[in-house]
Amino acid sequence: MNVPPTSVGESAGRRREVLRVLRSSPDAMSIAAIADVLGVHPNTVRFHLETLVGDGQVEHVELDRKGPGRPPLMFRAVRQMDRGGTRHYRLLAEVLATAFAGEPDASAKAVAAGRAWGRRLDAGLQRVPTNVAASADDAIDHLVNMLDELGFAPERRTADGEQQVGLRHCPFLELAENRTTVVCPVHLGLMQGAMETWGAPVSVDRLEAFVEPDLCLAHLKLRKAAK
Repeated sequence: MNVPPTSVGESAGRRREVLRVLRSSPDAMSIAAIADVLGVHPNTVRFHLETLVGDGQVEHVELDRKGPGRPPLMFRAVRQMDRGGTRHYRLLAEVLATAFAGEPDASAKAVAAGRAWGRRLDAGLQRVPTNVAASADDAIDHLVNMLDELGFAPERRTADGEQQVGLRHCPFLELAENRTTVVCPVHLGLMQGAMETWGAPVSVDRLEAFVEPDLCLAHLKLRKAAK
C-alpha cells in the first residue's frame, strides 16, 4: 500500500522526523522500527528514506547474513552537518566588515586584503592568457572578464583620455552602502592584486564608490616603464 504525503510541507516535516529518529539511534534501524517509533506506515518511511539516501543524509548498512531469508534493509544517518540547512554568509560578511571597520587604518588593511584575494583569483577563475601583459588593452579586457565572472557587471569606459571600468552591480551591495570604507577598498585591492599578478602594464589607481546611484568607477593608469 502506498502512503503518499498529503502536502509538500507535511512531506518535508515527516522526512525531518525520519532523519531525527535515525540520528538519535546509536545503531542502524530497519524501516519497520522507524515506522514503529513514528507511528506511521512503513511505506511512508520507505518513501522518505529514498530521498534521504539520494541526498546523502542517510546510508544503507549491510548486515552479516545469519540464517535463511533476506535480512531487513537497515539504515543509519550519515554523521555530518546538515548540508541542506540555511546559510547566512551575509551575516559572516557583516561580522568581518565590522571587525575591519574598527581597526586602525581600516581602508588600507581592506585594500591589502583585497590584493591578497586578487592574487589568488586565477586559481578559481579563468586562467590568464599568456599574452595578458602584452598590452594595456589585453589586461583591461581580462580585468573586465574577471569582474564579470564575479558579478560586478563591468563595462569599459573612456573619459578625457583616461581608461576606466564602470561597475554596474555590487555583489555586496547592502554591505557596501553601510561599510563603504571597508568593502570598496577590498574591491580596489582585488583589482590591483589581479593586475599585479598578471604583470599588466596598467594598474587600477583608485575606485570611486557610487559616483551615480547605479555606478562605481575604477580609474586605470599605465604603469611607468622600468628604467
